[in-house]
Order: sequence, then structure tokens, then C-alpha cells
Amino acid sequence: MKDYKRIGLTFVVALFSAFIAVWAYNTFFAKPQIVTVPQEQSIRYASLPSAPQGEAPDLTYAAESSVHAVVHVKVSSTQQARQFHSNPFYEWFYGDRYQQQQPQIRQGAGSGVILSSDGYIVTNNHVIDDADDIQVVLNDNRQFEAQLIGADPTTDIAVLKIDEKNLPFLKFGNSDALKLGEWVLAVGNPFELTSTVTAGIVSAKSRNIGINRADMGIESFIQTDAAVNPGNSGGALVNMNGELVGINTAIASRTGSYTGYSFAVPASIVAKVVDDLKQYGQVQRALLGVNIGDVTAEVAEEYKLDKIEGVFIGKVNENSAAEEAGIENEDVIISVDGVKVNSTAQLQEQISKHRPGDVVKILIKRDNKPKQFEVTLRNMHGDTEIIKASDNIFLGAKFDELSDKEKYQLRLSHGIKITNLDKGKLKDAGLKEGFIITDVNKEAVNAVNDFKRIVSQAKGGVLIEGLYSNGEPAYFVFGMN
Repeated sequence: MKDYKRIGLTFVVALFSAFIAVWAYNTFFAKPQIVTVPQEQSIRYASLPSAPQGEAPDLTYAAESSVHAVVHVKVSSTQQARQFHSNPFYEWFYGDRYQQQQPQIRQGAGSGVILSSDGYIVTNNHVIDDADDIQVVLNDNRQFEAQLIGADPTTDIAVLKIDEKNLPFLKFGNSDALKLGEWVLAVGNPFELTSTVTAGIVSAKSRNIGINRADMGIESFIQTDAAVNPGNSGGALVNMNGELVGINTAIASRTGSYTGYSFAVPASIVAKVVDDLKQYGQVQRALLGVNIGDVTAEVAEEYKLDKIEGVFIGKVNENSAAEEAGIENEDVIISVDGVKVNSTAQLQEQISKHRPGDVVKILIKRDNKPKQFEVTLRNMHGDTEIIKASDNIFLGAKFDELSDKEKYQLRLSHGIKITNLDKGKLKDAGLKEGFIITDVNKEAVNAVNDFKRIVSQAKGGVLIEGLYSNGEPAYFVFGMN
């Protein structure tokens, strides 16, 4: 009996001890395990419109309406034979001996744009410069000999004429209205590939890239990314309406081929030059008579200008149109006839639309206050006369200005060339066709008017100095009485 009591007591103690142990563990040692159960969330999608899928511009009308009016211009020129001395030791013993190169024929090609149904064509001056023969090939492969009506190195524009009627032609568009990003087409004959059309956008306007080396050259190009290559020069830049807005002239390239940008003379300049060449045989260049520069941050700070805008006048030339109107040094030109100008290229473009004698409204800023002037533009001789090609005839001779190429080859900075010689004092004095007059009575001759003025004012004799196209110098003397 005692054994049962002892066993029961032991069981109760053990059970009690186990209870105490469990209680103590749960109270002082056990840590609850926290389990995070993610609550499933439904994802919400915003209903956004799909990215706009802009349709590509339809350029077929512009291409089809312009390609037949763009021509292939082929030129050839003869490089004159040059004479030079042989070994000087042989000359000492045997007298002068000359070696003579045979004349070489050079050929080139470019593009042109028909401007009227009766065959007037515009191209670049550098395409036809010094050409002896100019051929025009139409889009239908008909070929014509072209007559050079006139050329203007300052804008790199020339006008040709072929004897044909009912030709397709392009009308001038408004190049001033072109906007950045607007689609345009370049049409021409790159690499002898006739009737090639490329597309791009207007990348910039009034761009000056410093390639026109002619005296008083004008650069205010339309810059595009339409592909233009050698052979495109003189071709058309057209807008989406098929209107001529520029003449493709140059590319920016380190390789000689297209690498991204091309440049065109705007139609606003082309139209005026073409009209001048057709009417007068030469361009009527209007001048303000100022030395100008862009307004930069440095200029604005130096002259205390309140804004970086306009074109800064460094100097007003004496007896110029600007001086006559009252414009002064350090004035800033803001606009011409209401058109804002913020670069020298923009100012040149606006003035180049006019002829000597035209009156323009010039808004300037003086002491940071606006002031408007009416300016009567003048020509390079300081007057308002219109100069015609027929004015280049004097003393029985017809003259022409030297091309940049001729000046470079002969290392001349000025001069006029006799292109035709009839009876008169010059022929009697012994001058020949092709002779280049550089100085008369020790005064430099830059234009025919200079020659006329010096000779007309001469008292007694006239001394003419110059050289022939082969570089041989010569001088002549004759009397005016």
C-alpha cells in the first residue's frame, strides 16, 4: 500500500514539475515567430494613348512637279598653253628656248533650273565660270547649246538661255516663309545621276559658312539635311508645294561628298539676281555703306547694350547712304522694313533684295532706345544710278570684271579685262583682246566706271598698265586730244 502511495506521489510531483517547466519556458524563453503573409493586390494599369504614329509626308507631288524642270548642265573650257623657260644654262649658250604645253580641255557638270517656258535657266556661277562651251540636257534627254546671259560671283548665281519653247518650269516660292523643320526636296544630277531627288528638313536659315571669296560676297544660305553631292550645284531646293525656294550651292564635307548638311541660296536673293541679269546684264548691288558685325555677349557688355540682338555698326562710311540718313557709329540695326535682323547674314539678305535708289526703313537702337530712319540705298560708286552691261563699252572696247579664278591665277586683287575690241583709241594704241587693265595713270582700276572716270579726268596723256592672260606685263600710252 505504501508503494502505491509513493508511486502516486511521485507521479503527481512529476506532473506538477512538468507543468511548472512548461509555464516557465512559455513565459520567459519562448519567442513567437511572426510570419508575414502578403496580401495579393490587383495591379492597376493606366489607360494611356498609344504613341502617335505620324504619317510620313507625301512628297510625290513636289518631286513630280519639279524633276522635269531641273536640267543637267555640262561645261567645257580650254586651259591656255603656258610657256616657260628651259634650263637656264642652255639659255646662256643657245639663247632663249621655250617649252610649251598643249592646251587642255577641262570638263565639268552641274545642274540648273528652268524658270520660264521660253528657256531661261538659273544655275551657280561656279558651275559655268570660265566655260567656253555650255550644254544643257533636259530631263527627256534633249540637248541644247546654252547662251550665258549673265553671272554674279557675289551670290554665285548665273543665268543661261536655250532656244526652245513650251518648257516645264518652276515658280519661285517664298523662302522667307520657310520654317525650321519644314520638309524640302533637293533635285539635281549628283555624280552624273540625272534627275535625282532627295528629301530633308530645313536645319537653319541665314547661314554664313565663309565659302564665297568674291568681293562683297553675300552668304545667307538655307541649311538642310537633304543629301547633296557634286553635280547638285545649281539644282533646285523645293518646298512641299513644288515651288523653288533655293538653289543648291554647297555642302559641308571633309571628304568631298555629302556628310550631313547642304546649303542653298534662298529664292529671295535668286529672284532679284535673275531679274537684274535679264534686264541689265549685271546685278544692281545696293549698299548701306557700313562696317558691321554680330552682336555677341562681349559686344553687348562692352557697349552696355541692354539685349543681345541686332547687328552692330562698327563704322559708318563717309558719303554713304547710312551717313546721309543720319545713322552713326555704334548704332545697332534691329530691322529692315519690319523684318528683324540678328546677324550680318540676315542683314545682307534683306539689303540684297533692293537696288540703288530704293528707300528702306531701318530701325536702329541708339543708347538702348529705338529710332527709325529712311535710307536711300546707293551703289558701289556712291550714287543711285542703275549700271547696265552696255555701260561696259568705252573707247571702242567692251570690258568684263575678272573672275575669282583669274585673280587667283594671276595673283591680282583688281583689274578689268578687254573682251571685245573695235576701232578706237585703245586698239590704235596697240591693246589686244584679253588684255587686263590693272592701273591707269597710277590709279587702281576695280571696275569699268573707275576706268571711265580716270580717263575722262586725264589731262594730256593716259598711261595704261596691265598684263595678258599668260601673265606677260605690258603698258600703253595714248593722248586724249
